[in-house]
Amino acid sequence: MKNIIYLALIAMIVSACSQVKTINVTVENLSSLERIGEIVEVPMVEVVEKLHLADTAQVIVLDENGQQVPYQITYDEKLVFPSTVKANGQAIYTIAVGTPIAFDTKTTGKQYPERVDDVAWENDRIAFRTYGPALQASGEKAYGYDIWVKNTEEPVVETRYEMELNSDVLAEIERMKKIDADSAKSLRQLTSYHVDHGNGLDCYKVGPTLGGGAAALMVGDTIVYQNCYLTQEILDNGPLRFTVKLTYNPLTIRGNTEVVETRVITLDQGSQLNKTVVNYSHLNEPLSVVTGIVLHEENGGQNVAEATKGYIAYADPTDNVDNNNGIIYVGAVFPANVKEAKVNLFSAKEKALRGGADGHVMAISEYAPNSDYTYYWGAGWSKWGFNSFEAWTKYLDEYSQKVRTPLNVTLQ
Repeated sequence: MKNIIYLALIAMIVSACSQVKTINVTVENLSSLERIGEIVEVPMVEVVEKLHLADTAQVIVLDENGQQVPYQITYDEKLVFPSTVKANGQAIYTIAVGTPIAFDTKTTGKQYPERVDDVAWENDRIAFRTYGPALQASGEKAYGYDIWVKNTEEPVVETRYEMELNSDVLAEIERMKKIDADSAKSLRQLTSYHVDHGNGLDCYKVGPTLGGGAAALMVGDTIVYQNCYLTQEILDNGPLRFTVKLTYNPLTIRGNTEVVETRVITLDQGSQLNKTVVNYSHLNEPLSVVTGIVLHEENGGQNVAEATKGYIAYADPTDNVDNNNGIIYVGAVFPANVKEAKVNLFSAKEKALRGGADGHVMAISEYAPNSDYTYYWGAGWSKWGFNSFEAWTKYLDEYSQKVRTPLNVTLQ
C-alpha cells in the first residue's frame, strides 16, 4: 500500500513539473526600421494549451524588465499586445498565469443611433466615423469615411457627440424664438465639434465621394459608389483594438443584383491607419477595385500617386482658409502591389454630382471573386505629430515597409 501511495505522489510531482508555467514569446524584427509599440498577435488557443489554462484563469504579459504589458483577447481568439523591437533585432515577452493590472482604454468606438446611425471610433492618435442607414434614409449623401482630428491621447468622440446634441437643442430653442440670433451664434461656437476647443475637431468634408480612403468596385473606368452601411457589428472594443464589421446593400454589377460588400475595419492603439478587409460576395467576374481619397483643390494639391511607392497620400486643406484648422494628412497603404495609382480630377458635371469635391487620388488593384482585398487607410494632423507633408509621407512609406515585412512571432 505504501508503495502505491509513493508511486502516486511521484506521478503527481512529475505531472506538476511537466506543466508549463510560462510561455516565452520571441518577437523578431527583420526590417531596418525600429518597431515601437506595434501590436503583435498570439493565437489564444496556443496559450491555453501551453499553460493548461482553466476556463476562469487569467494571464499576464511581461516585458524583458518584468513589467506588465497591456493586452487584449480579440473576437477571433488572438492575444494582442504592444511590442517594441529594435531594427534587425528581437524582444522576448513572457505570458504567465496571473492577475493583470488595470490599463487605460486606448481604442474604442460605438454606434450612435441618436446621430443617424453613425459608427465612430478612435484611438490615442486619431478618430473616424462612417455613416449608417438613418442617414441614407434622410437623403443625405455621404459615402466615404470621415476623419476627426485630435491632439490628445484621451477619448474625445463621446464628448463631441454630446456637443452636437447640445447644438441641436440650441437650434430648436432658436427656432422657437427663445433666444436671439447673436446669442445663438455665440453658444453654437461653444458647443460645436466643428470648432477646435483645444483637443481637435471635425473639419473634414466627405459628401458623395470615397472620403478618407473608402474602397469601391470599378466597371471599366466607372466607380460603383456604395452608400451608407446596412448593418454593423462591433467585434472588438478596446482597450487596444477596435474592430467593426459592416455590411452594405446589394450592388448591381453588369446586371448582377446580388453583389454584397462586407468590410471588417480594425484600428489598433498607436496607429494612424485602419486595417480594412473588403469582400464582395456573389461577384461572378474579376473586376478592378479602387481605394480613393477625396481632393478639395482644383489642381489636386499636394499628393502622391505612384504605384511603386506602396501608398497614396494627400494634404487636405479642408476649412483651413478662414478657421486656421491646420492640414489633414490623408493616406492609404497597400500590402500588395497595386496596378495603377493616379489623380482623377472631376469634370464640372462630375464635380456637381460629388458635392463640389475636385476629384480623387486613387490606387487601383485587381479583385478576384471570393477573395479578400486588404489595405490600410487613415490620417494625421498638422497640429499633432506631422508638421509637414514630407513627415506624413515618411510615415506612410515606413508603414508600407512594415506591413510588407511583418514582425515574426514565435512561442516557446
